[in-house]
Amino acid sequence: MKNRNRIIIGFLLVLAAVVLVACGSGNAVSGTVYQVYYVNKEETKIFSTEYGSETQDTETLLEELIGQLGTTGERMEYIAPLAGDFALLDYTLDNGQLTMNFDEQYRKMDVIREILVRAAIVRTLTQIPDIQYVAFTIQGEMLTDSMGVAVGTMAADTFIDNAGNEINAYEKVNLRLYFANEAGDGLVEENRRNVVYNSNIPLEKLVVEQLVAGPLAQGAYPSINPLTKIVSVNVKDGVCYVNFNEEFLNQPYNVSSDVTIYSITNSLVELPNVNKVQISINGETNISYRENVSLSNVFERNLDLLTTQESD
Repeated sequence: MKNRNRIIIGFLLVLAAVVLVACGSGNAVSGTVYQVYYVNKEETKIFSTEYGSETQDTETLLEELIGQLGTTGERMEYIAPLAGDFALLDYTLDNGQLTMNFDEQYRKMDVIREILVRAAIVRTLTQIPDIQYVAFTIQGEMLTDSMGVAVGTMAADTFIDNAGNEINAYEKVNLRLYFANEAGDGLVEENRRNVVYNSNIPLEKLVVEQLVAGPLAQGAYPSINPLTKIVSVNVKDGVCYVNFNEEFLNQPYNVSSDVTIYSITNSLVELPNVNKVQISINGETNISYRENVSLSNVFERNLDLLTTQESD
């Protein structure tokens, strides 16, 4: 009988220990773990906390994560991206792209805070398997940046962070870019002042991104297919190696080959660390651009195409 009582008591102690462990782990994350991103109080970076969800339904999970993005902790130690003075009016999910529609108050955010808020939202929601891209609209119109350029669709890797998973401070830079003239046979110069950019992004990549996005000034016209994706941009020994995807080869505009090539080359050579430019398609240079320009060439500045038209 004593042995039986000991066994029962032992069982009860083990059971009690299991219950205590279960009760003590109330903060444990269960289900599939997601990182929910927030902005720090100083508005200099984003950081993440773990959130667990049991649901496998995309719509339900999206609602849960949006709810988390709009919830600020009791200690107010961070800024919830969707807890500002603006309102999320609605959202739609179609073929992997989530479009979030905000009210006009969204535009009133400080530039740096807006970028961090956008980064936190995109980083969080693109973890959902059925969401690859996120687009922001304001009352149904595409969101534009501080220079008036449409932000477009964003993915998690749109926002480059450092080893500590924090987005660095943003800086301002003046850029001199070259776009096509109206006839498509020459270049016009466009000076962009106070472009806000993530300090982790190399300036040469920023220049190429701005060229693909297109001009802002009157009298300047696009020189690159806007569907072009930038695979990589690197500089070595004064040569900037620009690697595009195959969409670069498709030119929808009435622009000469030289105008496209030297729009890129002249803009990059404006940077102090770049003297020449090599363009490749998915890493390949043994390709001709529009059948008359070999990409095996290394290009140097050419101002002969510059027209007298001002587009500042």
